[in-house]
Amino acid sequence: MCISRRTRQSSLLKILNNGDTVTDFGNQTLIEAAAAIPNEERLRRIKADRWIGYTRAQAAIKRMEELLCCPKKLRMPNLLIIGPTNNGKSMIVEKFRRVHPSGAVPNTEKELIPVVVVQTPSEPSVVRFYTMLLASLGSPIRPRAKLAEVEYLALKIMQEVGAEMLIIDELHNVLSGKTDMRRQFLNLLRFLGNELRIPIVGVGTRDAYLAIRSDDQLENRFEPLLLPVWEEGEELMSLLASFAESMPLRCTSQIATVETSRYILSRTGGTIGEIARLLVSAAIAAIETGEECINQRTLSLAEYESPAERRRAFERMLV
Repeated sequence: MCISRRTRQSSLLKILNNGDTVTDFGNQTLIEAAAAIPNEERLRRIKADRWIGYTRAQAAIKRMEELLCCPKKLRMPNLLIIGPTNNGKSMIVEKFRRVHPSGAVPNTEKELIPVVVVQTPSEPSVVRFYTMLLASLGSPIRPRAKLAEVEYLALKIMQEVGAEMLIIDELHNVLSGKTDMRRQFLNLLRFLGNELRIPIVGVGTRDAYLAIRSDDQLENRFEPLLLPVWEEGEELMSLLASFAESMPLRCTSQIATVETSRYILSRTGGTIGEIARLLVSAAIAAIETGEECINQRTLSLAEYESPAERRRAFERMLV
């Protein structure tokens, strides 16, 4: 069933043209309005990031909200979000940060940053971590500053901005350091929890869990939450239906079927990042061919290579 191309409500189009994404509203009327705008704009919107609130993602957001509301105490609870690469971890973090944005305190020059996000450096030294933390807080850093200086400054600014949660992404990078460096970084996590008395959320692959598990005290403090790869079932078909509804296409995409879900799993390997990449490419093909929906034809026409295909292509280049 195709959507009429008549002029939609001007207010809806105005909202869409201001840059808001369709999936942020979750309203079919807005999707129809998006389908009425020019192809160039629809293609731009299709390529943009989108939030799909599937069950495990909602569970992660809910748990983070609970931690954020936890009263300060000597031993704060922490969370460890674990999943394979390209399986939606960073999108969950970004969604949570958008829900709790930083902002200026009225009538002052003070800024509040309730949720602070920092990435674990590729070489997980304590000094580099504090340096990256200060950068994420927008603080100038003196070149070649000593550990004591950056530590004092980072802790001071975290308190000044009213930080209520620290999210450490790419925590699996801890295992890339030497033994002494790993031990120092794990000690740092314990120290930050004790000193700041705010919940810490670690985000990473299975290696992040292995790093935390190597320290008995940290393992007891971090509650694991797994984001496994997708498998056949109702959850996957619900995810595909949500993706289909978020696309500004003029015909209904009937992809929430057993046959199509199996095809998509076989091509993508089951991570949400790869699934999204395939469906975005198929939606682009749907507009360019005039098909106006994601179906078997547009999926086959999609400019998409699976992780296995990309690896094979790279290996052929090395021969």
